[in-house]
Amino acid sequence: MDTLELKKIASQVRRDIVRMVSAVNSGHPGGSLGCADFLTVLYFDTMKHNPSNFQMDAPNEDVFYLSNGHISPVLYSVLARNGYFPVAELATFRKINSRLQGHPSPDKNLPGIRMASGSLGQGLSVALGTAQAKKLNNDPSIVYTLHGDGELQEGQIWEAALYAAANKVDNVISTIDYNGRQIDGDLDDVLSLGNLKGKWLAFGWEVLEMDGHNIDEIKKTLAEAKALTGKGKPIMIIMATEMGQGVDYMMGSHKWHGVAPNPEQLVNALGQLEETLGDY
Repeated sequence: MDTLELKKIASQVRRDIVRMVSAVNSGHPGGSLGCADFLTVLYFDTMKHNPSNFQMDAPNEDVFYLSNGHISPVLYSVLARNGYFPVAELATFRKINSRLQGHPSPDKNLPGIRMASGSLGQGLSVALGTAQAKKLNNDPSIVYTLHGDGELQEGQIWEAALYAAANKVDNVISTIDYNGRQIDGDLDDVLSLGNLKGKWLAFGWEVLEMDGHNIDEIKKTLAEAKALTGKGKPIMIIMATEMGQGVDYMMGSHKWHGVAPNPEQLVNALGQLEETLGDY
C-alpha cells in the first residue's frame, strides 16, 4: 500500500483511539497514539493475514501479539479497519459485556486476539512458543510482537530474550515502543534501560532501529527485518516514538499514559486529526 494511503489510515486510527477512550472516560491514549503508524503499516502493508477467516492457530499466516495490552485502543481500531469485526463495535469499548475489554482477551472470542495481555512481560514468551510451533509445522510464517519500553523492566522479558537466542528462534520480529515514558514518569527517572541496543546485541539478537512516525522508514525497516528471518537469530526493532503523537497537548509528557480526554479536549484532538475513512 502506498505511503499516502497508510498515512490516511493512521489518521483515522488516531481518531478512533481518542473517541473510544473519551466515550468511557477510561483507557490509555498516549501509547496508543504513539503506535498508530507502526500498527497501520504492520497490518495493512507487512503482515500476511486473513481477517475474513480468523483461526487461533493461524496456519500459514503471520501472527501478532500485543504484549503491552493496555494500548488496546490502537489494536482494536486497526483490527476493525482491517475487517476482523465491524467498525461500529468500537463504540462498545470498555463497556459491560463488550468484547473490547480494556486489555485484550481471547475469552470473548474476538477475531484477531490470540492471548490475554496487559500483565506486562509475558508477550515475548508466548510469541516464542508460537514461533517454535510454526517451525515444527514447517510453517514459514513470521511471529511479530510489540512491547512498551517500561515493560522491559520485567525480568521475564530477559529470560525470553536468552531463550530465543539460545534456541535460534529466528522467525520472530519484536518491536519496542521506545518513547521514554511510562505511567509514573520518564523512563530514566523510574528505571533507566541504559544502552538498550547494546543489551539486545549482547543477548544474541539482531537489532534494527527506526523512527516510528515515518511511514516509509517503518516499511523499509520491517522489510529489512523480514529479510533477516531464518538466519539463526531473533530480530528486535527499537522504535523511537512520541507518546500522544498527533495530539499536541498529549505529546511531551507521561501524563496521558492512562488519562482520557474530556469532551472539550476530545473536540480539540479531533480538530488536529483528519477524518479519512469515516468515524464509527
